[in-house]
Amino acid sequence: MTKHVHRYINRGLFEKDKITFMLMICFKILITAKKLTGNDVGAFLKAGAGEDIKTARPKPQGNQFNFIDEKPWLNIIAFSKHTFGESSVPNFKELPDLVQKNQPGWLQYFEKNDPENYPIPDLAERMSQEKEEMRAFMEMTLVRCVR
Repeated sequence: MTKHVHRYINRGLFEKDKITFMLMICFKILITAKKLTGNDVGAFLKAGAGEDIKTARPKPQGNQFNFIDEKPWLNIIAFSKHTFGESSVPNFKELPDLVQKNQPGWLQYFEKNDPENYPIPDLAERMSQEKEEMRAFMEMTLVRCVR
């Protein structure tokens, strides 16, 4: 049924909208299969849009943190509060502290043209312990947050 719906709707879409439609179908399949939750998809799509700069943890001060704008900082804060899957504890609650402590490593990661192809500073080992599907989604969400 999914294949037929995809083919039928895909015929009527502009080329630029086909990838968005594929992403929507992919997310729905993963939610139905209980590999992702609706909150996980929301975290990917909205990132830090729900955070308020006035009430969120302030961005570190100093010239060494100029590489982080307000929006990516709010995304990092939101990412650190999110619980992936059925977990009840935020998976990356220490992320803002890690960014502050390892500023040179995160600066290099931020400046990469293709950060998805490089290990995540301070988190690579822990990410490798996650299930493959969830690890890939977490990495993709983190890249989306910093970009």
